Amino acid sequence: MQDHDRNKKDSKIYIVGNKPVKELLLDSPQKVDFVAFRKGRRDPAMEEILALCRTGNVPYKSVSAKDLEYMYRGNHQGVAARCAALDYIPLEQLLERATEAPLPLIVALDQVQDTGNVGVLARTVHALGGAGLIVCQHHGAYLGAGAVRSSAGALNKLPVAKVGNLATAMKDCVNYDYTLYCARRTSDSDNVYTAELETPAVLLLGNEEKGIRPGVSKFAHHSLHIPFQREFDSLNVAQAGAVLVSEFARRLG
Repeated sequence: MQDHDRNKKDSKIYIVGNKPVKELLLDSPQKVDFVAFRKGRRDPAMEEILALCRTGNVPYKSVSAKDLEYMYRGNHQGVAARCAALDYIPLEQLLERATEAPLPLIVALDQVQDTGNVGVLARTVHALGGAGLIVCQHHGAYLGAGAVRSSAGALNKLPVAKVGNLATAMKDCVNYDYTLYCARRTSDSDNVYTAELETPAVLLLGNEEKGIRPGVSKFAHHSLHIPFQREFDSLNVAQAGAVLVSEFARRLG
């Protein structure tokens, strides 16, 4: 029985089999995007794996036998874990190290779902000396090989923390004495070119359509907007993020 097989499909990496998946969840749950198991499967080994998923806040779902075969064509024992193409670091570690970066600024992405946008943002943050990224474990872009390519390899060099609850993560940032800036235009938001900026800081960027969720933005100390000289709807999240990060770098880097 080959219980340590790996298979790549669409640039995704799968770990299969009861023992390898269990060991992965025990050792590195932060590397797992989700666990898929064959629909109807209920046995002690599976229950143990699902308990580890719940403990590690790892999403899991039941899929048809056909779908599981599509993910991994081989002896998967009815369970497969999809893994990220890069290593994540714990949030606490990122917060402790960020002050050593040329630009002590972390960019947090609230359910940003476009892989290309995340890659471009990572490229910008890395190039300008930023400290790292915080991404959502649920409803965020899959940071596989495609994201790494669009980042020109920056995602393999830039520290990235993946969190299950972004609101709780923002609260942790505040407790570590980070100033939180929310990228959004409101009645009391500040023009980024005239606002007072300070570091260490976290810059919150929102979902491409819905923006930043209220439960996350409530922890921000300040809101920032980019002033437009012409009537225009908006910039996408990668463009807006690049403008904002570059202003932090210009003044504080």
